[in-house]
Amino acid sequence: MKHRIVVLGAGYAGAYVAGNLARRLASADTEITVVNAVPDFVQRLRLHQLAAGREIEAPQLTEVFAGTGIRVRVARVTALDPERRVVVVADDNGGGELEYDTLLYALGSQGDAHSVPGAAEHAFDVAARPSALRLRERLNELGGRGEGGRVVVVGDGHTGIETATEIAEARPGLSVALIARGELGARLSAGARAHLRRACDRLGVTVLEHTRVEAVEATRVLCAGGTALASDATVWTAGFAVGPLAAAAGLEVTDQGRIVVDRTMRSVSHPEVYAVGDSVHAVGDNGRPLPMSCGSAGYTGRQAIEAIVGRLTGRKVARTKLVHQYNAISLGRRDGIWQAVDGEGRAKPAYSGGRRAARIKAVIEKGSLWGTSHPTFGLPRRRRRLAAAPETSAPEASAGRSGSVAA
Repeated sequence: MKHRIVVLGAGYAGAYVAGNLARRLASADTEITVVNAVPDFVQRLRLHQLAAGREIEAPQLTEVFAGTGIRVRVARVTALDPERRVVVVADDNGGGELEYDTLLYALGSQGDAHSVPGAAEHAFDVAARPSALRLRERLNELGGRGEGGRVVVVGDGHTGIETATEIAEARPGLSVALIARGELGARLSAGARAHLRRACDRLGVTVLEHTRVEAVEATRVLCAGGTALASDATVWTAGFAVGPLAAAAGLEVTDQGRIVVDRTMRSVSHPEVYAVGDSVHAVGDNGRPLPMSCGSAGYTGRQAIEAIVGRLTGRKVARTKLVHQYNAISLGRRDGIWQAVDGEGRAKPAYSGGRRAARIKAVIEKGSLWGTSHPTFGLPRRRRRLAAAPETSAPEASAGRSGSVAA
């Protein structure tokens, strides 16, 4: 009987890992199924651009995995039963159960709009393609009024900054405000912060710093101190959260619901489960948890590939780097910031801004799409046969908590 590998989620991390496993493991021994709620690959890095009006490619997963032998199941994951090693899914045909021997959890995150009253009901977000398209439709409506409209972006993380500047550049007839909980670009170097302020001034983005939002209504945003901002479209980018699925299944998770893993991305509570991307609480080489980001998806994905291949084929598990080296932020189409960070995750004094940084971000976006659409390119053509008795349990799991790597 073939070893059944089920991958939950086909975002940057899930699609990358699934394709690599298909290339490196013998199809005679393994069966790989990818479960995803939608039939296409979503470029989450570019959803703010989609909302602002750009056309963003969304390749079909069946095309992405063509020739790999991977089975694509378009369905929504509703439950996990790790004791039975079963995934429960729902689709247009009613759904069912999928059994697995190895599970890769890559369901990512979604916008966290439940921390403030009214945000979930009245605000838009760019965490998923449907919500980005709804925002796009709203912006089209505002632009068609002639007198324009008012857009308020809540949250000054990378997503908030990119969303505000993209909308302001693409739709100059709209008034755009960006609400920052603290200082704008607080995690950037002094030079990069100054560059960001100049970009906001140039694009006409009004920045409100040290401002806490207390509620969102249909036509305004209520802030601490009694300030009320009129808003025809409020965009919520103040944080992301993972779903409750892993916690409900009994996997060990953090208070935020992210799956706790050892150095090889293996669940410390359920050794047949691996987690990557935004769903995982992985400690980087600097001793700090990796942030939710596309870069982290790549780092955790590469380590999970080496761990799964190594254990199933009876080889030593290679240890890959888990680092966070830079932040790349777009400020519209022709401007951006490339910020290097040190080993502690702090911004280095030097940064790159302007068109060069914008080109770097564009290369990252295109490279992420190409790498996902060609998941087996450049890998060894020799597919490994599975060991007679692949390792599917982890008596050393407690040691994994301290960062050791099991062969």
